[in-house]
Amino acid sequence: VQLQASGGGLVQAGGSLRVSCAASGFTSPFTFEYYSIGWFRQAPGKEREGVSCISPSDGDTWYADSVKGRFTISSDNAKNTVYLEMNNLQPEDTAVYYCAVYDSGSVRYTGSYTYWGQGTLVTVSS
Repeated sequence: VQLQASGGGLVQAGGSLRVSCAASGFTSPFTFEYYSIGWFRQAPGKEREGVSCISPSDGDTWYADSVKGRFTISSDNAKNTVYLEMNNLQPEDTAVYYCAVYDSGSVRYTGSYTYWGQGTLVTVSS
């Protein structure tokens, strides 16, 4: 399985950005819908933290408290792609954003995920 994150960039505080995670390499019966996909972020000098997660098969979602009400995760199953729409961005949201395939355990921890994308940088200026 391969994940390709994209869509990062520079945005002013209060602005919006959408990052994408395109997944490929699935083999039947373990198709895209079989797996949950999560977004993590890592700011300079900080640990990687869970941001959000979605189950494409039933649409169940999870959000970290720090992004609830501002970020929205969604999936386009026809395109094997998961999106993270980020609104009212703040400087503290600046980080490299990674997507990953969920395996087992708590969705908020990196150890619960297997395959990882390469990350996309989001920079929010004040």
